[in-house]
Amino acid sequence: MRVIIIGGVAGGMSAATRLRRLDEQASITVLERSGYVSFANCGLPYHVGGIIEERGQLLLQTPESLAARFALDVRVHTEATAIDRDRKVVGVRNTQTGETDELPYDKLILSPGARPVRPPIPGIERALSLRDIEDTDALVAATADATTAVVIGGGFIGIEVAENLIHRGLQVALVEALPQVMAPLDPEMATGVHDAMRAAGIDLRLGSGVTAINQKSVTLADGSEIPADAVVAAIGVRPDTTLAATAGLAVGALGGIAVDEAHRTNDPDIYAIGDAAEKVDALSGDACLVPLANTANLAGRRVADHIAGLPSSNRPVLGTAIVKVFDLTVATTGWNEKRLRAAGRPYRAIHTHPASHAGYYPGAQGMALKLLVDPETDAILGAQGVGGEGVDKRIDVLATAITGGLTASALAELELAYAPPYGSAKDAINMLGHVADNLRRGTTRALQWHELDAAVAAGATVLDVRTPGEHARGSIPGAILVGVDDLRTRAADLPAGPLVVHCAVGVRGHTAARLLTQLGRDAVNLDGGYATWAAGRAAQQAAR
Repeated sequence: MRVIIIGGVAGGMSAATRLRRLDEQASITVLERSGYVSFANCGLPYHVGGIIEERGQLLLQTPESLAARFALDVRVHTEATAIDRDRKVVGVRNTQTGETDELPYDKLILSPGARPVRPPIPGIERALSLRDIEDTDALVAATADATTAVVIGGGFIGIEVAENLIHRGLQVALVEALPQVMAPLDPEMATGVHDAMRAAGIDLRLGSGVTAINQKSVTLADGSEIPADAVVAAIGVRPDTTLAATAGLAVGALGGIAVDEAHRTNDPDIYAIGDAAEKVDALSGDACLVPLANTANLAGRRVADHIAGLPSSNRPVLGTAIVKVFDLTVATTGWNEKRLRAAGRPYRAIHTHPASHAGYYPGAQGMALKLLVDPETDAILGAQGVGGEGVDKRIDVLATAITGGLTASALAELELAYAPPYGSAKDAINMLGHVADNLRRGTTRALQWHELDAAVAAGATVLDVRTPGEHARGSIPGAILVGVDDLRTRAADLPAGPLVVHCAVGVRGHTAARLLTQLGRDAVNLDGGYATWAAGRAAQQAAR
């Protein structure tokens, strides 16, 4: 069997090596238009910043090593130029010599990846991208003698590039057209990310687009000009479907190659994987685009299984992702509140602010967690985490819970590893489950940070149950202060009408709301407490 794979790196090389392990007799040819077929593309920004010092550490395999171990015919600097589906041949061109050829196939796997978005901004040709080793070399060279840089785009790559240029000692500005970085985060969760970036020295320009890239500067839509010896465009990517579309393969509404449950295109002998192919959303069942390495690697493996005659599947995706932002870890899985609201899908939001491990053990770091739950079924719809250490494992547990079909309340029942240096006896995940269970049962009621103004306008009183010192350091306008330990003796002095109770992060607020409810008062807890409200208010002000 003759198998040709167009594109290496995550998806293509996973398919090639898995297929070899399943079929020693197959002829497997990999075509890669760049000079490197197997490299750590997720590590590229860290080489730019000098965190990964040696360039060679990014190079995982070479054509020679792949030939020796897996008997693969790997051809770098080789571009697939056409697919003749009737004759079952691929036209190829050597990008260095210009030599052309045709290669026959029985099965063809498309893994061309995605291309960086390059908007028609005057001077865009000066902006660098970061997609492969060649791009990395160009960016390292361009910043070698630079003192200033502008990064356009506040997604995962843009943030990683900005951080690493700071590590190189450059003065860095990041420009994002939206009012926040990292679109998968909800606004109140992004506030901490903004604070961390600014504290590290990044000139963060939100809600402003770039109108021109000049010789030594960038001009923004508000007319301001930012010095820029180097410019990096990290605006996003689009599936590379040129070859597929030209060959008459179906392209979906979102712009990715359409595939079935076995990753086959509308031609049963041609598969598509990785960033070029559409995926299936795990929550809606609709097509989606998720350009992540984990998904590409798994798809390559599953295609190899299908070609070898093994059972295969096209796993739905949650879009679970993580990024380092200086000392912060930022991670997401599933849908966010913005997307749920836009889709008209009912949800319940839960905010908590736990520590990474037991507070009495040295070194505990704070985090903000957000859980989104279906109010009817208690299904977990999504989660977000921003903080220090421990965010990664909490989001991984939540992604696993969604995949396994656990309800939000069932999180309280999970038996998780505990010792003081690693967690708490009631882990942050367990606490999310307890909160979800209380809300599901009606044991407590909660109000979201963005609902507070309407509640006050309708006659509710905001009751702060923190200490006087906490209240003095920051408070919600109009709130009255009665510490949680004084509530029993002062409950009769509280104003009539509904009460919105809050503390710092929601824990004491829950205790106070339960007490007041049992005393006959109409009391709700402000979800996530003052911390979430303050972050949300900051996000609202930034969006204006």
